[in-house]
Amino acid sequence: MSKFDYFVILAEMRTGSNFLEANLNAVDGLTCHGEAFNPAFIGYPKNDTLLGMTYAQRETDPEALIEKIRASDGLNGFRLFHDHDHRALDIVLADPRCAKVILNRNPLDSYVSWKAARATGQWKLTNATHSKFTEVQFDQAEFETQLEILQKFQRDVQHRLQTTGQTGFYIGYDDLRDVDVMNGLLRFIGADARIDSLDKKLKKQNPEPLEKRVQNFSEMREALRDLDRFDLSRTPNFEPRRGPAIPTYIAADGAGLLYMPLRSGPDWSVKRFLGDLEGVRPRALQRKFTQKTLRQWQASRVGHRSFTVLRHPVARAHAAFCDCILSDGAGSFPGIRANLIKVHKLRIPDGIADISDRTGYDDTQHYKAFLSFLQFLKNNLSGQTSIRVDPAWASQLTLLQGMAEFGFPDVIMREERLEVELHALARQRGVLDPPAIQPTAHAHHDRLIAIYDAEIEKAAHEAYARDYEAFGFGAWA
Repeated sequence: MSKFDYFVILAEMRTGSNFLEANLNAVDGLTCHGEAFNPAFIGYPKNDTLLGMTYAQRETDPEALIEKIRASDGLNGFRLFHDHDHRALDIVLADPRCAKVILNRNPLDSYVSWKAARATGQWKLTNATHSKFTEVQFDQAEFETQLEILQKFQRDVQHRLQTTGQTGFYIGYDDLRDVDVMNGLLRFIGADARIDSLDKKLKKQNPEPLEKRVQNFSEMREALRDLDRFDLSRTPNFEPRRGPAIPTYIAADGAGLLYMPLRSGPDWSVKRFLGDLEGVRPRALQRKFTQKTLRQWQASRVGHRSFTVLRHPVARAHAAFCDCILSDGAGSFPGIRANLIKVHKLRIPDGIADISDRTGYDDTQHYKAFLSFLQFLKNNLSGQTSIRVDPAWASQLTLLQGMAEFGFPDVIMREERLEVELHALARQRGVLDPPAIQPTAHAHHDRLIAIYDAEIEKAAHEAYARDYEAFGFGAWA
């Protein structure tokens, strides 16, 4: 009797998971059901159901879908990525009857492949003559953010397997075309059949070396020199263990001040202050740190001070709602917005050209939409949705705990006292006459003033109970 009832492939985009699934599905008695817990669809993009379950039913009861997969004929499984429904991840990691297949690829190769696929729209290739080639632009901050997310997910998986006495079958992208390795995988998950050749339908995309695929290859090499060495394809070695959000930290070099932002806070005002302090535009301030460069910065500035700024949960949630959900500009999340409208039935008008224009989007509409978003946040932050908890609206306590992996800020300021506290900190660093601080309120603060009431305060308190308790927040107004 096999020791496993079903299997999960823990992978990421552009790691070869489609190719691995195709080879498993070619084996008698094995079925991999795609991305069964992708927040945007169920199984495959054009699927309405999977094993008789609809998307809505899966959202309500993810465990029921796992039970259907377990109970299906043969040995069944699915692919699971870091941004899929974490409730499914919790179930499979705790279940010793689920075989864990952990697929990895060099993260730089994955990143370049992801950029190319986004640019060309070609996510799979079955005919080499239809291959689309494009050069991509390496973005250091974007790559480091992806790397940090990937490593945290892998560390979490490794830790949970270790603490429950389980192990996974680790397989690298380069091993996927090794028949012997694939047969070893089949043996591990308990399949009786073996293969003597690999699936030939899917073709490797863009086999050219990175020098030919990355426009700013020299700049990329220079940027990567500051990264700690890593080799994620040789898991379970997950080094380097990077602190969260370090690339977002901003420094005023001359004053020796380091700003550690909490997303959806008064960022613009703080950056403007630091820029005025240094006599430069905010974009010229030092940023895009790595652990290595941040330690060097700290070591070279004895007496440096670091700080972050808390914002009231009501105002912060409203800023996140306007910037990430209502807006369709840079930094918005159209995929999550569509999910909130379709699945969670949020009353969000479609296609708001200008949030500040009350003729096209009045206060009554805004009140209903924001209240619905706060009610969604309560479920999202308590792990009851498949949508990721984005840093834009994650609790401030959780973000601060994440910062602690590298180091806490010296000072935790409050938005309502920012001028007093930031001026005091600057004077401690020898700045006798610090510049004025621009207004900290969000661009659509007036919309919040117009709609705020006890119901909004109650909904925010229910969503952010930990922040209210930890930081002593009262009512917003």
